[in-house]
Amino acid sequence: MARYIKALDDGRLIISPEPKPRYKDVGVKYCPYDAHTIDLKLGDKISVPKSGKFAYDFTVSGSIADFIGKTSEKHVLEKNRPFTLPPNQFILAQTLEIVGLPTNEGVSHLAARIERKSSLARCGLLVHFTAPTVHPGWMGPLTLEITNLSKTSMNLHYGMPIAQLIIEEVRGRIFENLSQFQGQSTPEGD
Repeated sequence: MARYIKALDDGRLIISPEPKPRYKDVGVKYCPYDAHTIDLKLGDKISVPKSGKFAYDFTVSGSIADFIGKTSEKHVLEKNRPFTLPPNQFILAQTLEIVGLPTNEGVSHLAARIERKSSLARCGLLVHFTAPTVHPGWMGPLTLEITNLSKTSMNLHYGMPIAQLIIEEVRGRIFENLSQFQGQSTPEGD
C-alpha cells in the first residue's frame, strides 16, 4: 500500500473530494494515484490580472490578496465551457480539491509539494512554477500560478488533471506556519 493511501486512511492527509479510483484496475483508463504522486484537478475559480498603470510595491506592507483582487478579473469555469488561455498570458487558479495536512499530536506529520504535470509542460503550459511547498498545518485549496508559454491558445477545463501533489514525511518538531493564505477561498488568497 502506498504511504499516501495510509495517510488518507489515518487522517494525516485530507483531500476533498478524494480523487477516485484509488487503484488502477483492469479496464480503468485513468487513476489519479501513482507510486508517489496524486493528481489534482482544476477548480472553477480563475483570476486574470488586468493591464493598467499600477504596480505592487513589495516594500510597503499590505495585503497581496487585496491588491490582486482589485487588479484582476474573476472568472468562474463551467463544466462544459473551457477558459481559453491565450499565449503569454498569466492567470491564478485553484485546485478543485481542498488539501489538508493536519498537525495532530502524537503522529508523524506530512508536508507536500505541488508540481506541474509533464504532459502539460510539454505543450508549454506552466502550472505552479513557484512556491511549491505545502506546509504542515495547511488546510484549503491550492492556488496555481499558470502561464501559457506556447504560441497557441489552450483550453482549460473545469475538473481536468492540472497538477500533482507529492507527499513528504516531516521529521522532528514542526513549527506553526501562520500563512497569510491559510484557509483561502479564492485564487487571490482571500
